[in-house]
Amino acid sequence: MNNNNIIKNPRVTEKGSYSVEHNVYTFDITNSATKTEIKKAVFALYKVHPVKVNVLAIPHKKINLRGRAGTHGGGRKAFIYLKAGDKIEFI
Repeated sequence: MNNNNIIKNPRVTEKGSYSVEHNVYTFDITNSATKTEIKKAVFALYKVHPVKVNVLAIPHKKINLRGRAGTHGGGRKAFIYLKAGDKIEFI
């Protein structure tokens, strides 16, 4: 799989901005990505070596809009842990 396709985008949230102080970055990833593929993609895109990668599933949420049932969200996200001196710059 191509490195550009593994990491979709960074998850910029309030909780994620607090975790950046502890060198933990959060990204949306594809459903089929493995931890080793994610590590390689982070190195290819940002030139930093992750210490650890945790992957979580984001559940779909049921919604009702104008009387019709549907779903929102879903997918997977990855927590990337870096060494104390490393950091990732988002432009």
